[in-house]
Amino acid sequence: MSTERGGTTHWGEIDGVSIDFPVVVEEMNSATLVYTVPAGPARSLLPGDAFEVAGSAADTATLVVALCDYRRNPWGDYLEVNLGLLVHPVGRPDEVGAFQWRMPVDQEFTCTAGNRVLGLPKSVEDLELVETADEVSFLLRSAGRIDLGVTLPRVDPVGEPVAATTVTYSYLEGVPTRVPLTIDLPTGVVDPDAVLLELGDGPVAAELRSLGLPTTPDHAAWGEGLRGTFHPTEPVGVD
Repeated sequence: MSTERGGTTHWGEIDGVSIDFPVVVEEMNSATLVYTVPAGPARSLLPGDAFEVAGSAADTATLVVALCDYRRNPWGDYLEVNLGLLVHPVGRPDEVGAFQWRMPVDQEFTCTAGNRVLGLPKSVEDLELVETADEVSFLLRSAGRIDLGVTLPRVDPVGEPVAATTVTYSYLEGVPTRVPLTIDLPTGVVDPDAVLLELGDGPVAAELRSLGLPTTPDHAAWGEGLRGTFHPTEPVGVD
């Protein structure tokens, strides 16, 4: 059970590590890719019945692929791939947020904490980050073979990062849940045609193919030295 103390919310401990909110990410690098995808296949990837896909038209949905290199984070320094759809709780179309149906990471602790504390579908997978002075590649392997590979230019930011207040949705112990957060959005604008997305023959590749990928994203961005703040979960419907 969570308790309040000294301006923080103490959730408990995992493996001797105190879990306290807000969780402040001091430094991360990330790429964000946004795609317009067909609503039907998107709905098939959305578990449960508490949320429905949000889109600019009835037959479309918005896919957001976030590739993250957490460098200074209370839950560890790790790589993460977020595969999410913009959704809203059923009957509440103004409350749009992201629902990640997959969230591979490369460290066990953040996987356990993400599952137990936030209800996020993290799983420990084979992830690799390859960086050069000019580009960055995130590689997700399944059974030793590429499942998803993304390479994009390592562009300079256009101005300071923009802190966005938003929400991530999940199911925590079966209960529809929201995770309020403030996250810096990357401002390094990437030419969508310069994004190389490779799909292999694993489960992630199959799901992305069902959404019409590989294709050119609507928007692509890269950022370094970003920050984020995650707040305690709330059941959907709590004002």
